This record gives sequence, C-alpha cells and structure tokens, in this order.
Amino acid sequence: MQTRTGKNNMMIHPTMHSVMRFAARVIAVLMLAGVAFGAAAEEGFHLDKAPINERDALSLQRGARLFTNYCLSCHSAKYMRYNRLHDIGLSDKEIENNLIFTDAKVGDEMKVAMDSKDAANWFGKAPPDLSVIARSLSEGHNGADFLYTYLRSFYRDPKRPTGWNNLVYPNVAMPNVLWQLQGVQVLKTEKVKDSEGQQEVHKLVLAKPGTMTPMEYDQAVADLVNYLVYQSEPVRLERQTIGIYVLIFLAIFLLLAYLLKREYWKDVH
Repeated sequence: MQTRTGKNNMMIHPTMHSVMRFAARVIAVLMLAGVAFGAAAEEGFHLDKAPINERDALSLQRGARLFTNYCLSCHSAKYMRYNRLHDIGLSDKEIENNLIFTDAKVGDEMKVAMDSKDAANWFGKAPPDLSVIARSLSEGHNGADFLYTYLRSFYRDPKRPTGWNNLVYPNVAMPNVLWQLQGVQVLKTEKVKDSEGQQEVHKLVLAKPGTMTPMEYDQAVADLVNYLVYQSEPVRLERQTIGIYVLIFLAIFLLLAYLLKREYWKDVH
C-alpha cells in the first residue's frame, strides 16, 4: 500500500489524508452555514430579550408547572426525568401531586402518550421533543430569546388549518396552546413613511383578553422559557461551580509548583 512522505519523513496514510480533507470541507461548510443562518436571523423578526435566571427556583417551578400542563400533552422531553426536578426544590410528593397527570412514576422520563404518526396526521408534522430545544435553537441566535418572542407572537389566522399563525415562525403547524392565558391576538398592518418611502409594519393587537394581563402573561412565558433553558442542561450551574473550583485549585497548585521549583533550583542558579 502506497503512502506519502512529508518533509519531516512523517508517513501519511492516503485514507487518513482523505478523511482530513473531508473534515476540513465539512467544517468550512458548517461555518458558512452558521454565518448565513445568523444573518438570516438578524434580518428576520426582532427577538425580545428573555429574562433568564436559572438560579430563580420559584420561576423554574412555575415554568415546570406550565410545561407539564400545556406542553407535555403533545411534546415529549424524553431525555429529562421527573425526579431531576429535585434540583429546583421540588419533592417527590410535590412532583406527583402537581406535575404528573399520567400513570408515570417520579423516576420516569417525561414521555408523551400521543403516537407520532397520529400527531403527524393531525398537525402536519410530529411535535418535536423539547428536551434540549433551548440549546438546539441557539445556532445563529439566542434560543431563549427566540422561544420567549415566539410564544408571545401567535395571532388568529383563519387561513391556517389550526386557526393560528405566528410572526416569528410564519405558517407554523403548532396552535397557540396558551391562548386562554394570553387571549386572542390579531394581526394589523400599518403603512409607515420613512426615508425609503412607505413601509408596511405588522403589529399584533389583543382583540380578546385572556385570564392573564399582558404583563402577567409575559412573566408566565419568561418562567416557561427559563425552565426550558434549565431543562436543556440541568447540570449547567453545577458544572460552572465545579469549573470555578477547578480553576482555583489549578491557581493554588501553580503557585505551589512555582515555589517548589524555586526551592529546588536556587542552588543551581
């Protein structure tokens, strides 16, 4: 089998060389795709900043309640277990009484009973798993900001099969499951004059109030998105804390190693 020899007599297998070239091409394509996706996100609908605070246990608990009540009936979170909610201050009893509405146990994954084929027939496509949705949407823009804006941008659209549409995600298959809380929004189009002439501006207007005021609904969505961010990586805060301890240890070890080196070499110099 032939091989190629480099300047330093390093033997490079032809198969390995092909793999390296292919990997370089893939990385280049992914980088270009990321730039293009990011540019598209910036040119699209403005995303509001999500008030995320993963250290706010009460917010995470409220978000978990909204998630299990309104999202878990269609979407699954199969990489998340109910007992992981111990991290946000909930006991087994509280989880069983307030967050589990099936025959699932506290140690089970957050799975949904709906069949994926039935869901595809009803909604046009099967609802995605939401275990890591906040992280998966972070390519090109902030996933939390996208979810926060998206869940507040539904409006009535009789032309859509579900009767709902969304400014952030046009022609979305998902209906507005939180409409009873938010109320019913309608889309208004206004013509605004600027330096470039007349421009059409889309605006959402609350036509029918829900059980919450707009401020209360925004807070509820913030809690839900806060929980989705936590669910995407439950160990994030613990990992960051461990990382700080590791850096402190390395700093102390470096100092001790330096002092030891000076002690050993002082007579040599």
